[in-house]
Amino acid sequence: TWKQWAISPLVVRGSSFCPTVSAPLPWSLVLLCLLVATFDINQDGTEGVYIYHFFNEILLFSRPGVHFCSWIEPTSYGPLWFLFFCFLCDFSVVFPPPVLFSGNKRLLSTAKTEPRICIVGSGPAGFYTAQHLLKHHKLAQVDIYEKLPVPFGLVRFGVAPDHPEVKNVINTFTQTAHSDRCSFYGNVTVGKDVTVEELQKAYHAVVLLKPDLSSETAVVLGHGNVALDVARILLSPLEILQKTDITEDALTALARSKVKRVCLIGRRGPLQVAFTIKELREMINLPSARPFLDPADFKDLGEAVKDLPRPRKRLTELMAKTALEEPGEVVSGRWLSASKEWSLKFLCSPLEVLPTADGKQARAIRLAATRLEGSGDAAKAVPTGDTEDVMSGLILSSIGYRSLPIDPAVPFDPKRGVIPNQSGRVLGAPGLYCSGWVKRGPTGVIMTTMNDSFDTAQSVLEDLQSGALDFPDAKEGFGSVRSILQSRRIRPVSFSDWEKIDAAEVARGKLAGKPREKIVDPKEMLELIGP
Repeated sequence: TWKQWAISPLVVRGSSFCPTVSAPLPWSLVLLCLLVATFDINQDGTEGVYIYHFFNEILLFSRPGVHFCSWIEPTSYGPLWFLFFCFLCDFSVVFPPPVLFSGNKRLLSTAKTEPRICIVGSGPAGFYTAQHLLKHHKLAQVDIYEKLPVPFGLVRFGVAPDHPEVKNVINTFTQTAHSDRCSFYGNVTVGKDVTVEELQKAYHAVVLLKPDLSSETAVVLGHGNVALDVARILLSPLEILQKTDITEDALTALARSKVKRVCLIGRRGPLQVAFTIKELREMINLPSARPFLDPADFKDLGEAVKDLPRPRKRLTELMAKTALEEPGEVVSGRWLSASKEWSLKFLCSPLEVLPTADGKQARAIRLAATRLEGSGDAAKAVPTGDTEDVMSGLILSSIGYRSLPIDPAVPFDPKRGVIPNQSGRVLGAPGLYCSGWVKRGPTGVIMTTMNDSFDTAQSVLEDLQSGALDFPDAKEGFGSVRSILQSRRIRPVSFSDWEKIDAAEVARGKLAGKPREKIVDPKEMLELIGP
C-alpha cells in the first residue's frame, strides 16, 4: 500500500538535507525491511513514528543511533504498527541518496553523537536526574561526580537509622549506576579538584545539585522532620537502635548519654511546624518517653484549624489532642512509667548560648519571645522584646541545610541559598543546570526531590532537541576530565570501588547483628579499595 515516500522539508542533523517528494519506494527495499512492530514514542525524538496532518501518513521513523532531523511538533504520536525501516541500520545497510530522494545530500546519519551530561552530586536529586535522562534519551551518557568516596548523599548520611524503609530507594539508584551509559566518580570535589568551567568544556550539559551528651536536657532548634529525628534518636531505647545501621561510635556515645529531656524550639506557632504527622506519631509512641505539650498553645486554634489543608489539619489536631485530652489507660500507664520526656516550645527565637563559668561548655540558651505577623505558612516571627533562658548543656544548632556556592563561575543567591534558575536552567549560563535543594531550597520530601529532578532533566532534553546546546558536536566527557584529575593527583572512585566499601560495611554489620557498620572516614574508605 506504500506507493511513495513523502516527506516535508526537514533539516537532518549533521547535513543540509532538504528533500522534495520522493520517488516510489523500491519494492526490493520493502522486502528487506518488512517488519511490523509496536513502538512506544518518546518525546525526546530518539524513537517513534510521527504523523503529520498535512500528509496524513507516516513520514518519519527513528530509533537510537539514527539521527533524522530536528523535530517538528506532530499532530499525534503513540504506539503504532509500522514498518521497522531503521532496523536495517543495525546491519550497516546504506541507502544511496538517489534511491529515495532527488536533490538530497544525505538521507540518514548513523553517526552516534552521544550527548554527554555531567551531574554534580550523587544524592537523590542527582540519581533521579540521571534516571530521567537515561530513560528518555537512548544515547545520553551520564557521569555523576561526588566529593565523597561513596554515593547516595543524605539517603546514606541524613536518614535516621530507625527509618530503613526510606533507604530502600538506594536499590533503584544502584540499578541506575549499573547502566552502561552511567558512570560514578567519587572523591572528586567540583570547584576544587575540577572547576565548573572545565566540566562545561568536557560535557554538553552540567547539572549542579550537600556533641557532649553529659547534660540531662538537650535543646534542638527547629520544628522540622530533622529536628524530630534528632530528638527521637536521643530518646530511643538502645535495644531499638542496636538493630539499625547506626555507627558503633554513635551507639557508644548514646549508651553513655544522660539526656532525659529534649526541648524542640521553634520561632513560630503550631500552625507553622514543618514536621509531618508520621514523625509526630513516632515521637508520641516512643516507648521510653512521654510528650509535654502546653495546652495554652492549642486552646484558641479551633476556628483556624477548620480551613487548613487536610494534611496540616490532621497534624494540628493530633498535637491538640495530645496536649488537651487525657490519654487512654494503656497510654497513660506508659507515659507515667517513662523515664524521659520531650516538649515543643513555640514562638521563641535563639539569641545566644550562655557558657559555664569556665567557658568550656554550654550552660543555657537565651531565647527571644516572638509574635506572629500574618497567618498560615506566610506568618513571620517578630521579636516582642522579652527573653527567657532555658538551662541546657547540649544545644543542637544548625538543624537543617543550606546550599553554598560551588564555584565562583556559577551564579548564586546568598540570601536564599539557591542558584537563580528557571525550570532548572541556570540564568545567564547556557548549558548549566541545577536540581535539588540548590534549585529550590531545603524543602520537601524525597518525592518532591524526584519530581523536581525530573523537571530539570526535561529541561536538558528540551535544550538538546531545540539546539540550545552545542549538540551534536562531540565532547570527550570524563576522558577530558581524567587528564585534569591525574595532573592534580586526584584518584576518582568508581561505582565498583564503592561496592567494595559496601560489601565491607555489610560484613562488619553482620558480625554485630545489624544491617551494616558504616565506614565514616574517607581515608579508611580509600585504603580499603586499594590503589
